[in-house]
Amino acid sequence: MYRIPHLDLPPLNTVSGRVRLPGSKSISNRVLLLAGLAAGTTEVHDLLDSDDTQVMLAALAALGCGLQRDGRVLRVSGLGGQLQAHRAELFLGNAGTAMRPLAATLAVLAATQGGDFTLSGVPRMHERPIGDLVDALRPLGCRIEALGRPGYPPLRLQGEAGGRLATAAPIRVRGDVSSQFLTALLLALPLASAEGALTIEVEGALISKPYIEITLALLARFGILVQRQDWQRFVIPRGSAYRSPGSLHVEGDASSASYFIAAGAIAAQGGAPLRIEGVGSDSIQGDIRFIDAALAMGARIQSGPGWVEVHRGRWPLAPITLDCTAIPDAAMTLAMMALYADGPSRLDGIASWRVKETDRIAAMATELRKLGAAVDEGPDSIAITPPPADGWRAAALATYDDHRMAMCASLAAFNGLAAGRRGPGCAVRILDPQCVGKTFPDYFEALFAVAGAAPHDVPVITVDGPTASGKGTLAAALATALGWQLLDSGALYRAAGLAAQWDGVSPDDEAGVARLAGLLDLRFGDGLEAGRTWLRGREITEALRLESTGLLASRVSALPAVRRALHGLQLAFRRVPGLVADGRDMGTVVFPDAALKVFLTASPGQRAERRYKQLISKGISANIDSLRADLEARDARDANRSVAPCRPAEDALLLDNSALGIEQSVQQVLDWWEQRRPFPA
Repeated sequence: MYRIPHLDLPPLNTVSGRVRLPGSKSISNRVLLLAGLAAGTTEVHDLLDSDDTQVMLAALAALGCGLQRDGRVLRVSGLGGQLQAHRAELFLGNAGTAMRPLAATLAVLAATQGGDFTLSGVPRMHERPIGDLVDALRPLGCRIEALGRPGYPPLRLQGEAGGRLATAAPIRVRGDVSSQFLTALLLALPLASAEGALTIEVEGALISKPYIEITLALLARFGILVQRQDWQRFVIPRGSAYRSPGSLHVEGDASSASYFIAAGAIAAQGGAPLRIEGVGSDSIQGDIRFIDAALAMGARIQSGPGWVEVHRGRWPLAPITLDCTAIPDAAMTLAMMALYADGPSRLDGIASWRVKETDRIAAMATELRKLGAAVDEGPDSIAITPPPADGWRAAALATYDDHRMAMCASLAAFNGLAAGRRGPGCAVRILDPQCVGKTFPDYFEALFAVAGAAPHDVPVITVDGPTASGKGTLAAALATALGWQLLDSGALYRAAGLAAQWDGVSPDDEAGVARLAGLLDLRFGDGLEAGRTWLRGREITEALRLESTGLLASRVSALPAVRRALHGLQLAFRRVPGLVADGRDMGTVVFPDAALKVFLTASPGQRAERRYKQLISKGISANIDSLRADLEARDARDANRSVAPCRPAEDALLLDNSALGIEQSVQQVLDWWEQRRPFPA
């Protein structure tokens, strides 16, 4: 129902535990295209599930590839180099790893087998240059039309069946703008090698060589052995044909590992390290060399096949001056680590940042300055002087629809640890956090699972009100809108009542129920399991909603010992980035320091009408007058009970939601919350 417009991070101060990385974007889309072109069926294990891979999968399906999922395995039935569909309009989002290779591949196939294909993307994709790739393909005989600005997508690719390409002369492509142009040619041209070997010559210095190494390694897995001569000349043998390797595993994304390596270098101090799984010393990705840069800045790192462990070492971090040509994506993370160094850092060889999802040099400079850093940017460089100890500022950091800008921004939340800083850290707001879906949809959930903050720094909003006032619905919607944890304290009492019922303990046996409550084995689902609840491994989602369970909860919640037994469990829900707590004493007893307390004041008549409609919708007969009388009587009992009476906290804001829908109620609370945040409008 809600797209999160921003995510507020409290000052973070620790990281430890385990992170499992998603599959590499660079490997995933290359493997998908290769499997789609190959003869036979390829089983792809641990494929990245993200925006970029989804557009590639949609394109392959449109072209006639068979796709079958079985858990974490995707079976791709390839085309064997022969088009099944000769006409398609493909939307490729902002995925350069889909646009460039597919443009080259379909240009070659259309020119030899006949076809008419249109490739388009989001507006930013139409600003990302592709002219150097087009200029390399046209001399072969490929018909490529720019449908907008020359040299940029969208593109139309056409050809007639039986066409022949002019492959005798070397195919020349620039190497100093994006390595994806060379990768696109290396992936596409084996399809045109039937009559002779093909040679690709790189003009200028080739940037991002590690990404070409990935391409060459994967081509070899699919039966194409390219001869490389000093990164300037690549020869594809005559008669090259894609053959499925049968099964292939996608290793974790090394660029994504860089954020957690950086977090460990900053905040994994004492105790357990931060362990990153899915990529390690055996990686074929160039960005694994980020480890060397992090070591140079002072991190303590160990690694092995498929894993990396990080501790904080030197503190503050050492400033760094580095040519980042080999690690262009991961180098962005170094820019954030530079904030925690004790001197200026400089990153060179990053001209490719200018033509990525956004102009990353300009974007990074702008956002670092918001935090208090001094930044100088050049055509292919950025120099960063960290903020002085007392110069950090709370900031709302723009992400420019760029997944890597969003993930980098999260590292600014560790600013309370900056050397020499006195007092609490600053909160950080990340605008449009869901743009991480391009490569790491669960990035923030993964970060929050290993990051910690001082409890008083984790914000809490409490929601209370009388029975049937809609407090549970409002609290859940608020948690979704804010991207926060949710504590439905009523569910805890309902679960305690069910546990007592299962064990034959009377709901009036205060000591017996308290003992069960103190050992409550309760799990709330998240992600795809959000909204589901398990008690002792048994799902109780539907049981929690029963009226009989509600009556049990009402009885056990009146027992002081039960409330004390659940107190520690309730406090444990206060985790980054924040908590919405729904329940009777959340704002008065459990979280008296909550930053915002809301008390609903809908009239008994309105609440009775809501309950009536709810029951009727479930096929349960009801009488609205009886419901109202019951609610009024329950209000009187709840307001006068000796334990946790239903009364607003002294500093609560009253919200009469009698005439408000859920979205209006949510917006009102969000408006109140926004007035209390440190970020300028």
